[in-house]
Amino acid sequence: MKLIKSVAMKANNVFNIYAMKCIQGIGMSSLRVGPHVLCTLLTIGLNGTLCVHAQNNAGIGTSSPDPSALLDLSATDMGLLIPRMTMAKRDAIVAPATGLLVFQTDNTPGFYYYDGSAWVSFAGSGSSGYSIGDFAQGGIVFWVDETGQHGLVCTKSDLPGFTRWFAGSYTSTMAHGRGPFSGEANTTIIIANQGFGDGAPYAARICNELQITYGGKTYGDWYLPSKEELHQMYLNSATINATAVANSGSSFATSIYWSSTEVNGLDAWLQDFGSGGQSFFDKILEVYVRAIRAF
Repeated sequence: MKLIKSVAMKANNVFNIYAMKCIQGIGMSSLRVGPHVLCTLLTIGLNGTLCVHAQNNAGIGTSSPDPSALLDLSATDMGLLIPRMTMAKRDAIVAPATGLLVFQTDNTPGFYYYDGSAWVSFAGSGSSGYSIGDFAQGGIVFWVDETGQHGLVCTKSDLPGFTRWFAGSYTSTMAHGRGPFSGEANTTIIIANQGFGDGAPYAARICNELQITYGGKTYGDWYLPSKEELHQMYLNSATINATAVANSGSSFATSIYWSSTEVNGLDAWLQDFGSGGQSFFDKILEVYVRAIRAF
């Protein structure tokens, strides 16, 4: 244990503490300085100065920590090292607190903080956020907004089997949304209209019921993509396929997939992943389905 050069005596009443407590070169496993000062300092082992003040803050490398800071670090030859981990380890953190900060070492490396609902990349931290082709948020990123922090992911594989668009009832569901994020509302509308139907699985329902666990977190908010969301998947299919195969998934079939965008009571829109074209057809047709979610 190194010599403690100077420690002001604690008063019996912590409310009357006015003296600054300066400890030089602490190497102790634990130092207790009272409930209104700083409860416990664990294994500090510094060559500089740790100063604990009666104003309930502390400084490392400075004898006059800024009064607005709980902890004031001052150095010209060292930095603050934030916990470093892979994206899988980051996503496995249970119930992360809003504001929690980590440095992600893989996929799109950089500083990430938890905003209360999702991990968000710091702008200017060496990462502009998520990129198309990232394996994140339970799937593969295929579209991001201008901030790079929010977008859409698809599952790494098609859902099993070939599936009809409807539950057997030729009705106009009014699921007419086409653009980004509109597939979620379409899916809700379709299920509300079709319900259980004849009991056979249908595209919107199997997407809605899907749950995928990745990195210790379960994602259960999947939906059938809209016409334009599905087209974005086609435009980025080569990148999606590469990421899918690298993560034990599968490439898109060179065939047709259902969108959630309805044409009328009889037909809905399809995307051809072979030719790249879009067309509409009878809802009874059984084709491929791949689910997506927003983040």
